[in-house]
Amino acid sequence: METRDMAKKGLYVGTGAGLVLFALVGLLPGSLIGGVIGLKVIGSIFGSLSSAILPRLLLAVSMIMGVLVSATVCLLGSGMIGYSIGFLMDSVGQRAAVETPVTVKE
Repeated sequence: METRDMAKKGLYVGTGAGLVLFALVGLLPGSLIGGVIGLKVIGSIFGSLSSAILPRLLLAVSMIMGVLVSATVCLLGSGMIGYSIGFLMDSVGQRAAVETPVTVKE
């Protein structure tokens, strides 16, 4: 299968935009939401927030998972959008090249 040039460029541009988007608006909310979910899980498992090491580890893991999910959504979502736009631009360009009439001078 032939890789389309514009689709590949769109993928790179979309992923780069997603990385910037994640750095600006995804990092802090991802850790915040992961921390809140972790606190809810810890509260339901252990009853109240104690000073033991296991609840703290669970909270840290949930915060890391929140950041990773946020990064995945930002990078994959914008990369897929960029790839789709590049694919559409490439297919429109190929269709225009095929449908352009060729005149021959005699």
